[in-house]
Amino acid sequence: MFTSFLIKYAEIGVKGKNRYLFEDALVRQIRHALKHCDGEFKVHKNQGRIYVDALSEFDFDEVVGQLGCVFGISGICPVTAVEDRGFEQLGRDVIAYMERVYGAKLGAGEGMTFKVAARRARKDYPVHSGEINAQLGGILLDAFPGLQVDVHEPDIYLQVEVREKIYLYSMVIPGPGGMPVGTGGKGMLLLSGGIDSPVAGYMIAKRGVKIDAVYFHAPPYTSERARQKVIDLAGLVARYTGPVWLHIINFTDIQLAIYDKCPHDELTIIMRRYMMRIAEQIAKDTECLGLITGESIGQVASQTMHSLAATNEVCTLPVYRPLIGMDKQEIVEIAERIGTFETSILPYEDCCTIFVAKHPVTKPNVKVIKKHEHNLDEVIEELFRTALETKELVVVEGKRQ
Repeated sequence: MFTSFLIKYAEIGVKGKNRYLFEDALVRQIRHALKHCDGEFKVHKNQGRIYVDALSEFDFDEVVGQLGCVFGISGICPVTAVEDRGFEQLGRDVIAYMERVYGAKLGAGEGMTFKVAARRARKDYPVHSGEINAQLGGILLDAFPGLQVDVHEPDIYLQVEVREKIYLYSMVIPGPGGMPVGTGGKGMLLLSGGIDSPVAGYMIAKRGVKIDAVYFHAPPYTSERARQKVIDLAGLVARYTGPVWLHIINFTDIQLAIYDKCPHDELTIIMRRYMMRIAEQIAKDTECLGLITGESIGQVASQTMHSLAATNEVCTLPVYRPLIGMDKQEIVEIAERIGTFETSILPYEDCCTIFVAKHPVTKPNVKVIKKHEHNLDEVIEELFRTALETKELVVVEGKRQ
């Protein structure tokens, strides 16, 4: 039924003279997404429009599912393209289109309303846009007696674009919006097995940022299943962001040293500060422009304003926290929508939940924290270097749900 898709975008349209850069990035992202689909496709720009033309048979739901994960797309319009064989034939093509798409409803006498909106991109076409609207409207009223015209809020908004071919479409499937990945630089996500950090990565990527990630593993206190859970989460995020370069750090020895030499009520904060140090070093080595975390003010003891200030103190790169003002339910709703929630709640603990104090400090004093970190001076430099030298890199492709 449908031979093409018209891709609508929103924010890209206001980028002025740089718009073509964002359009080109969106075309690249669409091509990458469609590599996961059966069939052959041509993705191209044409006079301010982006089209996906099917060159072979394809699975409609599969293609729409992949396009629905491409940031920068605000709407996906399934299109029927017909040859220009004169206006009389166009009338017949439009009737055929309406019968295929809405046949059952049109024949049920439901009193549906419609509007025709033509766009004549090819100015040599002999019928002007207003005439196309009026004449096709009359043809449809004659063909389907139950139809009525409503120019304000029609049930069917039939759009006709006259180009090399004539494109007919009336449905707009919502896309994720945002900006094409890669147009906003690159950031390093601190990815855990929880609910929050995958959502944070999704939200920053939606603003055009390419995502790399770092995960802190603590064998034998965390299992191989916990490690695989994080890789699976990276794969679910990668459906939207493109391949994720996941750096896996063995954090066990650093945790044990902190547990042995530092006050237990400060364990979480000091461990978090060393995670940020390591993540920042990897970020600098891989030319990331900032760190990304899933922290939300007050959610846990390590996410109070005082604790976040103590964590930030070790960083020279900016730290982006897209969830900072959200409550847990808001975060869960996004996780459910993007498909990460069910994996996040699997009962495999990560290293953040093993060495947890019974009464963690909620208002840490940075001067006191730094004083206690000096207890690690004899061992931390070597442990820090070993953690970086032994890190594992896994390139995670988008995981289908």
